[in-house]
Amino acid sequence: MFKKKTSRDDGRSATHYHLPDYQQCKRGIDALAAGLGLVLITPLSGLLALAIKLDSPGPVLFSQTRVGHCGRLFKCWKFRSMYTDAEKSRESLMHMNEMDGGTTFKIQQDPRITRVGRIIRKTSIDELPQLWNVLLGDMSLVGPRPSIPKEVDSYSAYDRQRLIVKPGITCIWQVSGRSNIAFYEQVSLDVRYILRRSFWLDLLLLLRTIPAVLRGRGAS
Repeated sequence: MFKKKTSRDDGRSATHYHLPDYQQCKRGIDALAAGLGLVLITPLSGLLALAIKLDSPGPVLFSQTRVGHCGRLFKCWKFRSMYTDAEKSRESLMHMNEMDGGTTFKIQQDPRITRVGRIIRKTSIDELPQLWNVLLGDMSLVGPRPSIPKEVDSYSAYDRQRLIVKPGITCIWQVSGRSNIAFYEQVSLDVRYILRRSFWLDLLLLLRTIPAVLRGRGAS
């Protein structure tokens, strides 16, 4: 984990140890935590799979193309919380969008969400399969939430700063108010995180994620 460097000065040798930089450590911690997390959630995943299948027809997992670091596309995974025709009916519900400005789409009483889906979205359990995305390197534990390509196409130059880093499972605005925060404020908070990101800030946001999830405040 530490870099070893040997140099000579006045005929004597010296060994210096340099702490690895933030990005190198962040990737290592992400991979270790995601791998361990996937093992630990195996029993819960089995129960969720059964509940989802009994609640509505369709696959247990749902994947969607999202935009990651530097505009790279990847498949983002979730436990399915909506009926299988949810994407087709989105356009017909656009007039009910409760988010002000930007490209975010949210309806408090979304008719596309299943009964089990409401429970797992309230507790953010539906996001757990994204540990696989973290393990693959598509995502990080902490970072701006990944958007779909259609939303990114509408981004301004300022909004596109979100793509400077890998997207995350949790982010600064999720622990500040989750999806109740307006789009422009989400972007502002994400940019603030990117400028200040560090080991300690990531740890703080991970710790703050726990009470935010337990309260279910702002969950869609």
